[in-house]
Amino acid sequence: MAEAKTQVESIRKWVVDHKLRTVGCLWLSGITGSIAYNWSRPNMKTSVKIIHARLHAQALTLAALAGAAVVEYYDHRAEAKRAKNSEQ
Repeated sequence: MAEAKTQVESIRKWVVDHKLRTVGCLWLSGITGSIAYNWSRPNMKTSVKIIHARLHAQALTLAALAGAAVVEYYDHRAEAKRAKNSEQ
């Protein structure tokens, strides 16, 4: 169980250190998944499939950016608490 915490902690640290790379990877996986899903629907024109994939990827990117902002906020808040506690 302790090993799982260290793995989760190392993933969290990597995400904190590489926020934009994480958002970019989420965008790429979102657009790839959306294109794959839309290509399985034969009744749509190719241009509509690409537009839908872009819209899905944009929504996922906005959610990832909001998540990165939340991580940044809590990371700064935790640092401020640690600094305050070390001063006392």
